[in-house]
Amino acid sequence: MDCKNEIPRHSSCVGEAWMHGMFKIKYCHKIFDDEQVRNCCEQLFKDACKKYEIKISELGFDNNHVHMLVDMGLRTRPQIAKLLKGYVAKKLFLNFPWMKKPKQEGGLFWKSGLWNPSYYLESPKDMKRIINYIRNQKYGKKIIDKNQTTLIGYAS
Repeated sequence: MDCKNEIPRHSSCVGEAWMHGMFKIKYCHKIFDDEQVRNCCEQLFKDACKKYEIKISELGFDNNHVHMLVDMGLRTRPQIAKLLKGYVAKKLFLNFPWMKKPKQEGGLFWKSGLWNPSYYLESPKDMKRIINYIRNQKYGKKIIDKNQTTLIGYAS
């Protein structure tokens, strides 16, 4: 898909609505310093995007939060946050059940969720700066599927 010539078409509108998003881990636990957890979480974001037909162009992890560039499509901010956070948290806990154990057994989220209930989603004013910011997170990198549009063409 050529990002400048093929505009996404929805049932009631045409175009994209890219947002810079950030989700923070509850209690600021530094779970993304663990490479296995981080890689699993990255794959879960990809799986959630495929399942819910959400486009993510960039994904960058710090030790206790994740930044992304996400196309809202026809969804609202709360819908995007609920779909992505809910899917990733549920599957991550299935893959790492020790996280849900009581604190004395080494768990981090006993009787709790993975994500802080708040989130950040805003239209970037400077796309190139936001893309660089996400890529320069502690564990930042591009995760664009080969069939998915890249935004770097807009930022050049």
